[in-house]
Amino acid sequence: MAIIGKIREKSGLLVIIIGIALLAFILGDWRKTSFGSEEQIGYGTVYGEKVDFKRFEENSAKFQEQDRQQAQQQQKEYTQVEQDASIEKAWNYLTETILFEKEYDALGIDVSENEFDSYLYGRDGFQVMPELVQGFTDPKTGLFNEKMLQKRIQEMESSKDPKVQKQWEDSKIYYTDRRKQEKYFALVNQGLYVTKLEAQEEYLAAKEIKSISYVVRRYSEIDDKDVKIKDEALKNYFEEHKSDKKYANLTASREVRYFDVLIQPSKRDSMAFDKLLNGLKAGFLSAANDSNFIMENSDIKFYSSTKIATAVPENNEKAQKFQSYPMTMDTVFKTAKIGQIVGPYTIKNNVVISKVLGFTPARLKARHILISTNQSKDAKIIAAKQKTADSLVKLVNKVNFEEFVKKFSEDPGSKDKGGVYDNFIEADMVEQFSTFCATKPIGTIGVVKTDFGFHIIEVMERDANYYPVVANVVKAFKPSQETIDYKDGEVYNLLYKLQAKIGRKATMKGKIEAFDTIAQRAGYYARPVTIEENGPKLNGFTTPFAEDKILKLAFDESALEGDLVSSPIKDKDKYVIAMLSSIKTKGEPTFENVEELMKRDLIEEKKAERFTNQLLKDKSMTAMAKRSNSEVMKAEVVFANPQIAGVGFEPEVVGALFSGLKPGQKTLPLKGKMGVYVIRIDKATKAPATASYKTEKEQLLNALKGNVQGLALNGLKKKADIVDNRRFLKAGIRR
Repeated sequence: MAIIGKIREKSGLLVIIIGIALLAFILGDWRKTSFGSEEQIGYGTVYGEKVDFKRFEENSAKFQEQDRQQAQQQQKEYTQVEQDASIEKAWNYLTETILFEKEYDALGIDVSENEFDSYLYGRDGFQVMPELVQGFTDPKTGLFNEKMLQKRIQEMESSKDPKVQKQWEDSKIYYTDRRKQEKYFALVNQGLYVTKLEAQEEYLAAKEIKSISYVVRRYSEIDDKDVKIKDEALKNYFEEHKSDKKYANLTASREVRYFDVLIQPSKRDSMAFDKLLNGLKAGFLSAANDSNFIMENSDIKFYSSTKIATAVPENNEKAQKFQSYPMTMDTVFKTAKIGQIVGPYTIKNNVVISKVLGFTPARLKARHILISTNQSKDAKIIAAKQKTADSLVKLVNKVNFEEFVKKFSEDPGSKDKGGVYDNFIEADMVEQFSTFCATKPIGTIGVVKTDFGFHIIEVMERDANYYPVVANVVKAFKPSQETIDYKDGEVYNLLYKLQAKIGRKATMKGKIEAFDTIAQRAGYYARPVTIEENGPKLNGFTTPFAEDKILKLAFDESALEGDLVSSPIKDKDKYVIAMLSSIKTKGEPTFENVEELMKRDLIEEKKAERFTNQLLKDKSMTAMAKRSNSEVMKAEVVFANPQIAGVGFEPEVVGALFSGLKPGQKTLPLKGKMGVYVIRIDKATKAPATASYKTEKEQLLNALKGNVQGLALNGLKKKADIVDNRRFLKAGIRR
């Protein structure tokens, strides 16, 4: 979908969705691929109601088409990664739209026809929207022309093309929803208020200062291993604290522990590959036909003798568009001769042997006036355009060139820049244009014909450095079948060993320890991945196949903690071995789920208890510091920023200092995040007297208004309990 500024053209009045209201992307016949009939949950639910398949797919189509067109305009590839991003944007757009629709219905928010017209045309106090100003500006006045917009809408409404009619319907829905959303947040903003007391507290929190002396005993002084925790004590701690908010499972999830085994070439593979490269290097040097040699021997079968085969250093901005080479090879290429073989070298995980075919300037700068032929084949039109160009070139010079660009050039890409194109190489432009710029003396002005028309060109600058034009033989360094077979045997033996060892363990803790130990002894690192049940996302895997296998391990109907994959999972150039290590339901946790976390907290409490007892033995802070071979520290603290210089963020400790302590008074030992403190108030500096807290009130209110949309949306999402079932559907897991 193109920006509304283009709607006067053949694309019609298309919709650009921004922010929360982003519209569109394509999913095609996804639901028809492998799941058969519609599932109980389908793609997902909002407020327990299923997301409509048809509505989702329609929006999906628009989103993906928009992103694909944008990629094409930017001359970028629309990859699977971008497609997945389009899918995600469409899901977010649709679920958020459903949330707001329910809010509009509940609050009676609507937009009448009169209000819509005023909103669209900028009447009755509304400002014309920038995209409409841009799309319907009168070229004579430079102002928004309401009649132009009205005419275009009438054309679309009465069009016989259903697609054009649909474009206007979509646009009307978009602007109506946009206005509803503005009204909704206007209502929310009216409910925001900051009291005088809140403003006063904000002022005092920032201005009142406590100058303190303190002694701290840091938890890090005692190694965790030196604090012994009995099983009975830990279970008692669990019973006392299992309802604490910090331990509760906010969402249902599964944890999978896994490690991967890379399939890498062996030493024998390396020796064989070196021999292959030496043969290719010699053969390439003596090849009579470079193109045939590349087609027969290269993994990437590309050959061109034109400047499109230019190669640039890998850190160059043009490296995404052209062939590239490592920076370490830059000097080698710049000093090479035509016909010379350079390499082998490694770039983008491939090994490359290059033959230098020629050179091209590393940077060109020129300006031009385009007399466009609009790709016409009519000889009379072409002759007339050439006559115009030949006449103008006799009049144009360095002084008046920019003036002639404004009057005569038909190139929208450079007209506003005086016709200038800077920092391009020959391969960026059509051949006739670029050859003129690369070969003519600096300052030359002349006429060149291309498919676009006739160009009056002035050569402005040319870099003294050159990039090579190369032909490449590209080979991937891969493991041999012998090496792959050896790795197959290794991973299956590892899995058998895990199955035998884990099967003998009675507790989940023992199973995890066995899994991690066997992986570590084999030279691999086991790590966890947590998968949310209401919106599963996986990181760390290369292929959808591997992700599907992990999801099935975790969420199969018969899945149990301690289950292993039935066979190693092939994930491109590696195998994955995984175990379901935890099943967490929403709410109160099981002992196994929080055992390690609670153990760390209990160890910290034991340390705090030990430090508290030691600090209470001494009356003076100097004696306390001496006992721990430390010193009495100084700092200044404010309530608004609960940091203690020399230690860090300690909100509870700083809060205690503002609870009524007076200068000269000393606290009892205070347990903080980093350690246990004893603090004396040396001086209390009161906030300067003020008659008004207007500044603080405005700051607090502005902060609320700046965050209200995000806070409101997050609140609505939490209330709606959105379930995203798309990934389970794709994996063939029915819910």
